[in-house]
Amino acid sequence: MKPLTNESPVGQWVIDHPELILFLEELQVDYCCGGNKTLSDACHAVGVEPELLLDKLSQARRMTDKENSTTDWSTARLSDLCDHIESTHHVYLKNTLPSLCQLASKVREAHGDTHPELREVESVYRNLCDELNPHMMKEERILFPAIRLQEEATQTLSFPFGTMQNPINMMVHEHNQAGNLLSRLRELTNTYSVPEDACTSYCAFLEGLQQLELDLHQHIHKENNILFPRAAQLVSSRQQDQQEEKD
Repeated sequence: MKPLTNESPVGQWVIDHPELILFLEELQVDYCCGGNKTLSDACHAVGVEPELLLDKLSQARRMTDKENSTTDWSTARLSDLCDHIESTHHVYLKNTLPSLCQLASKVREAHGDTHPELREVESVYRNLCDELNPHMMKEERILFPAIRLQEEATQTLSFPFGTMQNPINMMVHEHNQAGNLLSRLRELTNTYSVPEDACTSYCAFLEGLQQLELDLHQHIHKENNILFPRAAQLVSSRQQDQQEEKD
């Protein structure tokens, strides 16, 4: 494994050092949709020096036993990673999206006059739901089953959608759209700041949005930076094996 530097992809940093996630979230450094950017570029995009993150990483490693129960998804079976994403992140979204949608309407109705931005918050949030629900369905019914089948096969499989890269490209595109909507929600809510006149529902809504953002960032990171590249590499490996057999 090559040593990581400031010019290594920020997504690779998170793969090797998942304890960085909370610091990246705190500093608003994009490691999911922008996971292919260098650590240096990702940090400078939000006005953060990479050295600050590396210092935080050193502190975390001194305070935390790195050999905990966290699964190393960079080496786990792809089928297991698909199962994990469905049973954790997809289940979380299916449970959370409807309840936050109800809260969005409730808070907008109660506080929309004094906080007119809540009208756009609700609209953007509903757009996010409209993106994520069919997105999960396509992963669960099309892409993930294809990845599981390809992992078990010894040759490159043919699929109705063509190469594996076709649905992967679509999922990455949709991740970028979701990421843009998340950024707009963060902007509209002033980084989920609670107003002085906020009621309990308003506070719960903002906290729910913040938790949703954190989970989605980790969710997209696991797909964009781990699952999808490894699935593409699996296909390439199967094709190479087939070519060697012919030769």
